[in-house]
Amino acid sequence: MSKSTTPVKTTVQLHPRNRHQGRYDFDSLIEGTPELAAFVFLNPHGNESINFADPAAVKTLNRALLKSFYGIEHWDIPADYLCPPIPGRADYVHYLADLLANSNTGIIPRGASVRVLDIGVGANIIYPLIGHAEYGWWFLGSDIDTNALASAQTMIHANRGLSVAIKLRQQKSHKHIFQGLLSANDYFDLTLCNPPFHMSREDALSGTRRKWRGLGKAIPKQTPSVLNFGGQSTELWCEGGEARFIRSMIEESIAVRSQVLWFSTLVSKASNLPSVLYALRKADAFDVRVVEMTQGQKRSRFVAWTFLNAAAQAAWRNERWG
Repeated sequence: MSKSTTPVKTTVQLHPRNRHQGRYDFDSLIEGTPELAAFVFLNPHGNESINFADPAAVKTLNRALLKSFYGIEHWDIPADYLCPPIPGRADYVHYLADLLANSNTGIIPRGASVRVLDIGVGANIIYPLIGHAEYGWWFLGSDIDTNALASAQTMIHANRGLSVAIKLRQQKSHKHIFQGLLSANDYFDLTLCNPPFHMSREDALSGTRRKWRGLGKAIPKQTPSVLNFGGQSTELWCEGGEARFIRSMIEESIAVRSQVLWFSTLVSKASNLPSVLYALRKADAFDVRVVEMTQGQKRSRFVAWTFLNAAAQAAWRNERWG
């Protein structure tokens, strides 16, 4: 039985430490990334914007944001790979920092002594880039896609200092998440994950059509096989969808319960939350947190859990963070 399940409600659009408050300053972004200018236009409200249905525009905006806010000089992803919305990804990182602070008398632990595992790091390697830039954390990124890992490794080598701060490791089994990935000597203060959302390719295509309608665009006769933010099959869908993936993650987390302080995962569909919380009660997690996040009109959330009781958490803190 879970000892504690704590819902955490947010009252602001973005986390207070999130660098992406308000509208994008396109003049400043273009100054650092001139190629962005070709994609900027005035929308019907007279505000500068880009066409978020254009993968090239979104990719260029991401490149400008990463350079301007996080000092990433070189960032690129292969065609049709997931191109994430950076403000929302940053929110997840900042709320995870708050979670660690709650285990550390209110102080966010910083530096390379904090080790984070990114499950499904992807070609975009977005969480390690933000987490290292903001807090100096050390990251291990895992993925099953060798092309995604190759892209991520190229960016690590292309940016000064990242080769020490970010390492990559392939998960070779489609059936496992932690099993076969972690050794007995691997310890992590956090794990994070943006799990595959859809149950099948057809489900993903249906999501594509909803995205196009939501953007006010006519659906092309040849409906694109990916969302406007891109995505490969391993990034977008898996058998059973998000709910089954997270339940598998919870089941496998039991075997490595003493090697991780806080496990976490995004839960994109609110309707999946009850089954996730049930799985955590069944797994006998000591503490469970549900953190709600808001980015504009979009609501999202992540679930975090630990098997360590208060005494074990204090011992962990004293040994690893000094």
